[in-house]
Amino acid sequence: MKTNALFWAILCANVAMYLLDTVANRLNLRALKPELPREFEGIYDREEYRRFLDYTAVTAKFERVEATWDIATLLAFWLLGGYDWLDRAVRSLHLGFIATGLLYLGAIFLGRWLLGLPLEIYETFRIEERFGFNKTTPAVFIGDALKSLLLSVVLGGAVLAAVLATLQNGGPAAWLYAWAIAAAMLVALVYAAPALILPLFNKLTPLEDGELRRSIMACADRLRFPLAEISVMDSSRRSTKANAFFTGFGKTKRVVLYDTLVTNHSVDELVAVLAHEIGHFKLRHIVQHIAVAVLNIGIFLFLAQWMIHCPALYAAFGVSRPSIYTGLALFLVLYGPLSRILGIARGAQSRRHEFAADRFAARNTGLPHALAEALKKLSRNNLGNLSPHPLHVVLYHSHPPVLARVRALEGKV
Repeated sequence: MKTNALFWAILCANVAMYLLDTVANRLNLRALKPELPREFEGIYDREEYRRFLDYTAVTAKFERVEATWDIATLLAFWLLGGYDWLDRAVRSLHLGFIATGLLYLGAIFLGRWLLGLPLEIYETFRIEERFGFNKTTPAVFIGDALKSLLLSVVLGGAVLAAVLATLQNGGPAAWLYAWAIAAAMLVALVYAAPALILPLFNKLTPLEDGELRRSIMACADRLRFPLAEISVMDSSRRSTKANAFFTGFGKTKRVVLYDTLVTNHSVDELVAVLAHEIGHFKLRHIVQHIAVAVLNIGIFLFLAQWMIHCPALYAAFGVSRPSIYTGLALFLVLYGPLSRILGIARGAQSRRHEFAADRFAARNTGLPHALAEALKKLSRNNLGNLSPHPLHVVLYHSHPPVLARVRALEGKV
């Protein structure tokens, strides 16, 4: 394969990203503290805290295995001429532009999915099982994987077909039309998909009448938050980890509580968690996150339309016949490091939003201690890292370290 300046730029950027991840991972392991923070006394016992330390170390090492596997398979496919070989193979079928493009991009997606599947199986049935998290059976795992793959083919295929057709026929403003299509699909998925897709994977049942339901509804009414339904999701079928989230829009908002969350927390703690989520809506964090995601799509498509007409891009990957679909696949490799830089800004914004939602919940419920206790229990039950290294936080964390949130709620920072 002949090399050019762009080849070396893309190669160096991806290798540098891998090395940065490696450094951050090792610093994160060194940042683990053998002493339990005073704020978590009574939440962890000695055995549980040692289990947390072991889990963090094991998962950190596994992350490096995954990252090494990802870059090794990418470089092997790239340097052995895989992008051009695949293009020749799909072109030989004479299926037409859209079908050929979908087959090409779909084959790359399927290949990466299949290559990552053994690692996902190991993580689920060895690591998560070892530490008592996994409740997924092989049958449920296979069913989830097939459903996810089918949804990706149907939804992803529809969006890709529209984007390919637009970039092929839209002229200089094609990226704007493609941006409108992709943004509309994103917004539709954010607001409608949870109600349509989530039931394919989990069973949702209405929260039975009782103190918890009445307290949640009273909190929502007090905060003038239209809540149409409270549901409990059977997350314990797959994992012991806990969470909660909202779905819907307008007057059809619905809160979904993991059954593991309901089991392990008091009414006050659950109300405080709910108020935190309401805070995201009231402070318009959800709209801001959607706006940033839409902007990122626009940046990607603007740069992609420019790069798919750049001969140096195809030369860097040894592709002999430039096309829009191969250009998109190649640009994804180039865009990876840039996406990570944009992700750092998104992460910083998200962490600020979490602190703001914590303050909202504490101020409007008068239950800062309950929210702090909920965060401590969630961290214990999920074996969350209590002392991540600052570089690791900057690069990957959408939420602030739990210790920082607890100290802020308790007025210690």
